[in-house]
Amino acid sequence: MEISHFFTDADRYAKEDHIACSGQDEDHERYFGAVSAPIIQTSLFVQKNYQAYCDDMQHEAERFIYSRGLNPTVQMVEQKLAKLERGEACRCFASGMGAISAVLMANLNSGDHIILVNNVYGPAMALIKQMTRKFGIHYDVVLDGTTESIRAKIRTTTRVIYTESPGTMTMNIVDLSAIAELAKAHNITTVIDNTWATPLFQKPLTLGFDIVIHSCTKYLGGHSDLIAGAVVTSQARMAEIRDFSHQLLGAVLSPFAAWLLLRGLRTLPVRMRAHQENVMQVIDYLKTRPDVENIRHPCMADDAQQAIIRKQMMGFSGLFSFEIRDGHFAAVKRFIDSCRLFKVGCSWGGYESLIISPNRGYNEPSLAADNIASGLIRLSIGQESPSLLIADLDAAFAAIAGMRG
Repeated sequence: MEISHFFTDADRYAKEDHIACSGQDEDHERYFGAVSAPIIQTSLFVQKNYQAYCDDMQHEAERFIYSRGLNPTVQMVEQKLAKLERGEACRCFASGMGAISAVLMANLNSGDHIILVNNVYGPAMALIKQMTRKFGIHYDVVLDGTTESIRAKIRTTTRVIYTESPGTMTMNIVDLSAIAELAKAHNITTVIDNTWATPLFQKPLTLGFDIVIHSCTKYLGGHSDLIAGAVVTSQARMAEIRDFSHQLLGAVLSPFAAWLLLRGLRTLPVRMRAHQENVMQVIDYLKTRPDVENIRHPCMADDAQQAIIRKQMMGFSGLFSFEIRDGHFAAVKRFIDSCRLFKVGCSWGGYESLIISPNRGYNEPSLAADNIASGLIRLSIGQESPSLLIADLDAAFAAIAGMRG
């Protein structure tokens, strides 16, 4: 599939991004010339005397005192992620949900209202519902993502607009610059989970968004061996997040996990290019299948969404969905269980290819409420040969022949 028509200036950030991912801008002499930075695996840092300790405690946010605050290995990753997102500050967390929780807790008070735009990550939605019951937070969901629908939901108490683009499962694209403009007119903070695109393929801060969240467990780590999250924003906004929901809630990233994440960033540009190339070949195959409908990936977007893509994206990752025509739970289950190369797993973004469905056999009414078809299958295309992945899917389609309807 030719993708050049989607991205008119995809290379405009490439040089700076490659430098940030690589070690070209690192001070190797600081670590005895080591090309791979060491893990500073310590819980605390000692000061040369008590006066130094007292001075450092007055500048806790900027000095190495205790690894729940700053740690050199974690800080190196945070600086790289801030550069990639073109943000002023980054803080890393022990998980993506740690990052999401920190942002919501720092920006919402009892009685405040949040608008969730597009289909968002299920646990994030579950957290909002818990905050509604426990803390009196109010929320609305806007699935179509249009500024007209968002504007209709704005209240005087609206404090946050939270989105994903592409959206979870449906892969719907929303216009980030238009949402940011609307939010600024009403003094509303904008937050996006940018995990799908990574900073290589989408930079929401440059489009006017205030806060970017990542589950670094996915593409940024890339090897399915770490759990991590990150928040990138301005220095002023980060001060609020750091002082309350980073330091005091304590879901901070460990030095060893940060070192694994640093390793993942080294190869991020190469891996994302491979994910993009592989997914295009798999989608080309699915387009030939009469038993497939609604391939849900940005490369299959309609003309209106393609116009948005050209404005705000610079590439495509390997996560997408498609629908089995007239699919139902029994067909979904057999299709998934017939795959051999695709493994059943809830995460994505690693070297391995994965397959799941949101259809659990007992939740079809809730799927319909979220505009998700019962026959939807989600694939995470990894680093394997596309021809092998296609053969695996071909066998799965053969296994469900005659089951539909």
